[in-house]
Amino acid sequence: MATKKFKCKVCGYVHEGDKAPEQCPMCQAPQSEFEEIVEEGAAPAKKGLNTNSNVYTIVYAAVMVVIVAFLLVFVSQTLKDRQTANVINDTKQQILSALNLRDLPDVAGTYDEVIKADALMQPNGKMAEYDGDFNTSYKSEFDKGNLHIFVAEVNGERKFVIPMNGLGLWGTIWGYIALNEDRNTVYGVYFSHSSETPGLGGEIAGTKFQDRFPGKLVVNGEEVGLTVVKYGKADKGSQFEVDGVTGATITSTGVNTMINKVLSAYIPFLTKQCCKEGGCEEGGEECCEDNVESND
Repeated sequence: MATKKFKCKVCGYVHEGDKAPEQCPMCQAPQSEFEEIVEEGAAPAKKGLNTNSNVYTIVYAAVMVVIVAFLLVFVSQTLKDRQTANVINDTKQQILSALNLRDLPDVAGTYDEVIKADALMQPNGKMAEYDGDFNTSYKSEFDKGNLHIFVAEVNGERKFVIPMNGLGLWGTIWGYIALNEDRNTVYGVYFSHSSETPGLGGEIAGTKFQDRFPGKLVVNGEEVGLTVVKYGKADKGSQFEVDGVTGATITSTGVNTMINKVLSAYIPFLTKQCCKEGGCEEGGEECCEDNVESND
């Protein structure tokens, strides 16, 4: 490898090597007094990139951040359609689970076969056709006053599924309750959560808790009668009381509050108010026959 030449500007001493000496052996001048000798016709020495400098570190980090951000956006956009489809499929499975249709090989196909309508409850309790996009979260819909009712048919029998949402101990809880054609008897339920304690509040997502609901009644007179009580306190002869989860009083209370809050908004539908007020002459017959009106 060719060596470089450095000349002392004080005494003219020429040093050969990779770099100038710390001190001139002739006049004792410091290294700063040496300059590199570039022979005529030779290309000037290139300065290397100082990878230990702060500037290099900052620029490198900035470039890496931009590259990673670009890759994340690219992956997100590439997978967006698939992710949306998976969320929709999962929501449909939850609705079907309330109808006791679980672990299905073809969720979308079963949903299209079983769910006959996605309707909205009107102030008088009648149902009108919902013509919007399929929802995967019903809290915002409920807050806007859009009270969804899924009309289903299972084994030749009409069922109604109502979405619910609320708060547990650590975060949001949600679920669906399926009712028989009388709009009062529970056919099945499904509950889930975002962050309840595994083995305690998280048990609301298990069938052991959910299997306590079928056969219970929802409405007592003109009010919601279905109640989740502290575990072991439910009256075995009661048509309305359900034992909560063992050791999860707050989560069980959250489920009870959710049921009462949401179903109270559906009282006109649950009690067939339009039939009682209007009778057959004013369209009550259609209400009683569970027809879904078109918005057209």
